[in-house]
Amino acid sequence: MTFHDALPDIGAPLAERDFEPLTRDGIAAYAVASGDRNAIHLDDDAAREAGLPGIIAHGMLTMALLGRYLTDLIPQDNLRHFECRFVAMAFPGDRISCRGLVSDVQSPESDRRRFLLDLQAVNQANQTLATGRAIVEASAAISQAMDDPDAL
Repeated sequence: MTFHDALPDIGAPLAERDFEPLTRDGIAAYAVASGDRNAIHLDDDAAREAGLPGIIAHGMLTMALLGRYLTDLIPQDNLRHFECRFVAMAFPGDRISCRGLVSDVQSPESDRRRFLLDLQAVNQANQTLATGRAIVEASAAISQAMDDPDAL
């Protein structure tokens, strides 16, 4: 994200980002990379035995997409805090979209401002999968990407 002179106001939306649909191969690759090879992420029968309709994506995969969304908007050096709460499960085929808004601006009169961002990852049915909060510090505005989804 490039910074410019216009500071976002409280309530300013962030540009939304749509990710490619989750795939079984992508979930399996995440299982290997993360070291979490729990069978509910890899085997439909094991997932059904656990009371699930089939394999599910890792919650941390959803959080990783929310984090990628955030760092696509804000240079990682400006990130001061990031947290996530898992709300619902994601499944193969789900299209995850991430969005957010500025919920607070701290030190608005100083050169360095801290923006509190409320974040959300949803599936194609607009069901919330995860919510997050981030604190971002900036010496200028958060950027036109808040107003221009094509800036992503």
